Amino acid sequence: MAKAKESVSGEGTQKADLSDVKNSDIANAIDEYIHSSRDRLILKLRLIDGLTYSQTVEYLYKHENIIISERQVMRIVSKTEEVLFRHI
Repeated sequence: MAKAKESVSGEGTQKADLSDVKNSDIANAIDEYIHSSRDRLILKLRLIDGLTYSQTVEYLYKHENIIISERQVMRIVSKTEEVLFRHI
């Protein structure tokens, strides 16, 4: 089974090691602990699918009709990773 990517938090923050956590476990934790559907999608695109911030912005625009800046995606990822990593 494919393994999850490491956290991609910005500089100065600790990265959680997700190499031993299954993608399905990460997806389940995201669904349980992240309440915003938009934020859940963004975190799954980053942690499970491994998209870059710019690829995530492009995906959201093309497939979900969500207009959001790369900077905002970075903030959402950072904030939601904090919540998620407390539970994994």
